[in-house]
Amino acid sequence: MTDYIATYTGIHMVPTDPKIEDFRIEDIAHALSLICRGNGQVQSFWSVGEHCIACAKEAAARRLPDRLVLACLLHDAAECYLSDVPRPFKKKLPAYQEAEDRILSLVYQRFLGSELTEEEAAVLKGIDDDLLWYDLEILLNEKQTGNRPALHFELSYAVRPFAAVEQEYLELYERYKV
Repeated sequence: MTDYIATYTGIHMVPTDPKIEDFRIEDIAHALSLICRGNGQVQSFWSVGEHCIACAKEAAARRLPDRLVLACLLHDAAECYLSDVPRPFKKKLPAYQEAEDRILSLVYQRFLGSELTEEEAAVLKGIDDDLLWYDLEILLNEKQTGNRPALHFELSYAVRPFAAVEQEYLELYERYKV
């Protein structure tokens, strides 16, 4: 047994001891397009990659800075190395949260040049929570309380081939990279 995972591009990544030079946007786009949201407990397939694209599109529609649009695209990048863990369970896994925070910190440093400020993180969390509301309501058929968050782009849950999601993810990265 090895202590690493082999990524799509052939990098040997040690998730518990990641190196900034090991992160490749191609690995992130590929893996996130194949990982299903909601631990697979959804009405139809919706990838983490699609969710990240939706968050980035919402940030762009709100006319936020390119750096924040890119941060929205990358905000779940750790999941391509650790997998997606539903929020209620993730709260009970401090070691997972630490590994996720460490990877995400390095991802932001690699692709944004620095970690997010508290203000940027708060804006990103708001967008992520707004999209989660729709994911729960539509994908999981869970009626949500409170007002429906206003979105500034047209959200579609149409199922697309993973290669199309991967390509759009990479195109958005190229458009907004800093």
